[in-house]
Amino acid sequence: MDTPTALGEFLRTRRAQLQPEDVGLPSHGTRRRVPGLRREELALLAGVSITYYTHLEQGQSTNASDSVLDALARALRLTPDEHAHLLNLARPPRAKRAQSPRPEYARDTTRRLIAAMPQVPAVVLDGRNNVLAWNPLGHALLAGHVDIASPDDPSVRPNLTRMLFLDPHTRELYTDWKSEARVALAALRLVAGRNPEDRALAELIGALMLQSPDFASLWSKHPVRDCTVGTKTLHHPVVGPLTLDFENLHLTDGTNHRMLLYSAPESSPSDAALRMLSSLTAGAAAAGHENPEPGGGGGGPTERRRRVGVGRGRPPSGLRPSPGLNRGRG
Repeated sequence: MDTPTALGEFLRTRRAQLQPEDVGLPSHGTRRRVPGLRREELALLAGVSITYYTHLEQGQSTNASDSVLDALARALRLTPDEHAHLLNLARPPRAKRAQSPRPEYARDTTRRLIAAMPQVPAVVLDGRNNVLAWNPLGHALLAGHVDIASPDDPSVRPNLTRMLFLDPHTRELYTDWKSEARVALAALRLVAGRNPEDRALAELIGALMLQSPDFASLWSKHPVRDCTVGTKTLHHPVVGPLTLDFENLHLTDGTNHRMLLYSAPESSPSDAALRMLSSLTAGAAAAGHENPEPGGGGGGPTERRRRVGVGRGRPPSGLRPSPGLNRGRG
């Protein structure tokens, strides 16, 4: 990810979203060659010279002061998340020698924790939205058509962003897919701005740019938004409509891992549907005569092959995985 280029693109998209009358400037009623504010108009609003702002937008200046960046954020009417993203892009870390990222695994204690919540759909994710672990209900809710053991193998590990844009089953899962896609991509933009040297993340974004026109179109608009809590509306292939609240709980162990948890108001139709899915999942595990046990984390290869799940066979939904969906790193 070219941070100076990303900074210029971000500033241009935000200039294009504002009209002179929006910020108290005269438009003079003339036809404008570019949408939104001109560079000189934004420079005037922010109190900087047009030359300085042009250099900043062209990536020729990397030492903008806090006062200048704050003034630009105010002039562009950035949200707090967008303001933070602007600071990340304008203050990239020193370039480090590129290294091949090592596969990450959920800690044993984290796996035991999600296994102890059988009535709560739970998924453990890394910073790139790779699934490191899930409990049976989390798997059945989001990806019953994918092998439940797949998070333990980095070569086929599911990635929720990749699935959202490339997997037809996941696309059908969300009642308002376009809204879900915008939110997911906006959160990914924020992560990318914080981690410009993350080669695996850059590879994921590059692959999605090539493989998904929807992703490429949304990415070009530079949406930015942190998404830690909210509501998702799903249409599950087994239990039907679901409206679930979700929370992203970031672990404080320095791994940048987080737990994605879902819930529904007690006695609501979605709560009943979730309980039904839980019963079906438990029934499938009993029918398979398998005793799931948590494992993985920092142990050796044998430990990492353990899993929290209902079995390696066909999931309760009966859906088949999409060929080649999870191939490659993400």
